[in-house]
Amino acid sequence: MPDTNDLKKEFGEPRAAGAKFLRPKDAATLVIVDRTGNEPKILLGKRRADLAFMAGKYVFPGGRVDRTDKSVQAATDLRASEIAKLKVGMRGLPSAIRARALAAAAIREAYEEAGLIIGIRTPAGKPAPDGWKPFFATGYAPALSGITFFARAVTPPGRTRRFDTRFFCIDASAIVERQAINDGELSRLEWVTMEGARALDLPRITRVVLEDLSEQLANGSLDHGTNPVPYYYQRNGAFKRDLITA
Repeated sequence: MPDTNDLKKEFGEPRAAGAKFLRPKDAATLVIVDRTGNEPKILLGKRRADLAFMAGKYVFPGGRVDRTDKSVQAATDLRASEIAKLKVGMRGLPSAIRARALAAAAIREAYEEAGLIIGIRTPAGKPAPDGWKPFFATGYAPALSGITFFARAVTPPGRTRRFDTRFFCIDASAIVERQAINDGELSRLEWVTMEGARALDLPRITRVVLEDLSEQLANGSLDHGTNPVPYYYQRNGAFKRDLITA
C-alpha cells in the first residue's frame, strides 16, 4: 500500500480560500509494463520544460477524454470485468460506452504523446472520428482487450485543473509499432524499474499509484482480473482511499 504521507500531501491539502470550484474532467493514463527481464520495467516520459503544467516531471502517457473517444470503433473490446469496475462510482450516467471511451483515450494518448501504436491491422479507408484520423492512418485500429484498470484518482478541489483519472496497465508486447513524434508533450521516453522510477521527479499521485501497481504485479491480482481498484479522492478536507470491486 502507498505511503500514508504521500497520500496526505496529495489529497489532504485544504481548498484555497476563494478558489473556484471546478468539475473534474474524465482522463485516462496508460502504464506500459515490460516483464521480459528479471524485474518489471515501466515506460515513463519527461514532460517538456516549456509546458505550463507539470513541466519537467516524469509521467505516463495520458490526458483527458475527447468526445470522439466514445465513437471510435475498436478492433477488440474492453473486457467485461474492466467495464464493470469502471462503471462503479462513475459520475453522471454510468455506461459501457463511457468505460470504453476511457480505455480508448489511454491508447490514443499513448500514440499522440509517445508514438506508440496498440492496435490491430485494419482495412484501408475504415472510417474514423476526427480525433482518431492520425491513428487510423497508420493502418491500425485500437485494441482494448489487453487493458487492465488498476487505479483511479480525482484531483482535489481548489486546484487550477481537476481530473478524474483512470489508470490503466498493459503489457509492452501489445505495442505493435512505434513512430517518431516531434511535437508531443514528452521530450524523453525511458524504460525504468520500479526502483528507478522512485528516484525520478514524479508527480505525487504517480508515485502513489506506482506502489499500487507494484503490489498488484507482485501478488498476481492484476493478471487474474481480481484486483480491487484503489480509488483516491478528497472529501471534507480529508483524503480517502476506497477499493472498487465489481
